[in-house]
Amino acid sequence: MTQLSKHFSLAELTITSSGLNNTPNATQLANLTKTAQAMEAVRTLLGRPIRVNSGFRSAAVNRAVGGSPTSAHAQGYAVDFVCPAFGDPMTICKAIVASGIKFDQLIMEKNRWVHISFDPRMRQQVLSWWGGAYKSGLVSK
Repeated sequence: MTQLSKHFSLAELTITSSGLNNTPNATQLANLTKTAQAMEAVRTLLGRPIRVNSGFRSAAVNRAVGGSPTSAHAQGYAVDFVCPAFGDPMTICKAIVASGIKFDQLIMEKNRWVHISFDPRMRQQVLSWWGGAYKSGLVSK
């Protein structure tokens, strides 16, 4: 198993149930490695194992799941995850915001999972999504 960082493997960050090839190219792998290393700060903050729902998505996988063509997942910069032993996604997002961890986007999605990206723009953009339009900040439905 190829480890990208202490707690995150390549297999874990490229998992897909689509049955489609989800192998990153060299640039995407380099981005994904940086993302795994950035996720170590999140893992340390939460102090519990993180369960990755989605990391890197090849163009075919991204299309199959209805992802945006400009998705940070397709570049290797994003991870969707949960950490039930720490708390629900809203609680996790609030902890990340309060921690000062640097990120590009942090999205609490339907209070079912957390999306975090480490695109080099590092905008510190915090959003909530309940379906439809994204809302600025961490807001309840």
